[in-house]
Amino acid sequence: MKKNTLFFLLAVIFCFFNPVFGEDFSLLLKDSPLQNRGVWVTAFSKKQVLYSKEAVIELIDTCKKYNLNEIYIQIYRAGIAYYDSKILDRDQYEKNIKSLGSDPIDFLIEEASKSNIKVFAWINVLSLSQNKDAKILKKLGDAILTRDQYLRPSLKGDSDNETDKYYLRENQIFIEPADSLVYEYILSIIKEITNRYPRLSGIQLDYIRYPYTVPYSPSSKFGNFGLNYGYGQDSITKFNKTTGLNALSLKNPDECMIWDDWRRKQVTNLVKAISEYIKNNYPQMSVSCAVISSSERAYTVVFQDWPSWLENGLIDYVVLMNYTKDNQMAKQLLASSLCLSGNTKVFNGMGIFLMGNDSSIIANQLKIINDLDPAGIVFFSYDDLSVIPI
Repeated sequence: MKKNTLFFLLAVIFCFFNPVFGEDFSLLLKDSPLQNRGVWVTAFSKKQVLYSKEAVIELIDTCKKYNLNEIYIQIYRAGIAYYDSKILDRDQYEKNIKSLGSDPIDFLIEEASKSNIKVFAWINVLSLSQNKDAKILKKLGDAILTRDQYLRPSLKGDSDNETDKYYLRENQIFIEPADSLVYEYILSIIKEITNRYPRLSGIQLDYIRYPYTVPYSPSSKFGNFGLNYGYGQDSITKFNKTTGLNALSLKNPDECMIWDDWRRKQVTNLVKAISEYIKNNYPQMSVSCAVISSSERAYTVVFQDWPSWLENGLIDYVVLMNYTKDNQMAKQLLASSLCLSGNTKVFNGMGIFLMGNDSSIIANQLKIINDLDPAGIVFFSYDDLSVIPI
């Protein structure tokens, strides 16, 4: 048998037993049954979306090519504004507007609307990344930072101790949601964005939680064996005033549960305040959150009680950060979330950045998601979208 003939037969057999490839795979994305199909676009995208009109047009064309109808554009990250802000560091915005010739967010919204593509403002709420020079820190000082039980900020550095041999910190600066100054600061950002860009389809809240550590501690009653956060100065003071307990010297599991519930409530209160403001002033906008995909870990480790946010109508939907190459795990996490909250309020966030050019993993995971039928899908991120062949 000639070598070319052998290769042809092998290719036919391979495609026959792998129906997610070829035309079928293309249909998985281009003819997806999911109503909402989006992509996250980072502020640090290599494609520099907000730097030029050509880059914006390329984003719109890419969305049409991949049958996407939603864009989640990151406009606040690390304490820096990528939008027309009067209260934040806006140097990058000034560079973008000079390069593009007009407001990049306005231009994106206008161009996207021509193709019936919705644009959502994606903001990193409580994380300042590794920006020690963030304007809020210069203005309010480091008292607004959340801290672990050793009173260390979440960014690694001079405060390292023996625990760093055993536990990985998220290594970002997080501000404390229980702090009144932080509360007002975040609300001022939300008000500024919605007031300046009323044509946005919605606001997506990211990093609306406490820091995540590995391995994780599922409760403060295991405080001697892991790291957990929420020990910001204002948080400890308010907790003591409210309960009469000292968060740094809890005596039994019941007191630990009270402290855990307290921290969970601080995150929820912030979500509620943001959502109520938007719903009361811009009812046409949706409010969503990018969340830890395991509801149990979200609840116990980072105090992000997103199932109750959905149950109580505080937000419209969540996007699970279901980032894994393990398709069985992706299936289980999405399926369990749909059982908790229903198909109309849960989107699946798919981490294509992890998958390189392995189209088989991408195709199979996309088929799993389509079959489970969540309310939508969002790909992370725009820079990695080109690995999916169409």
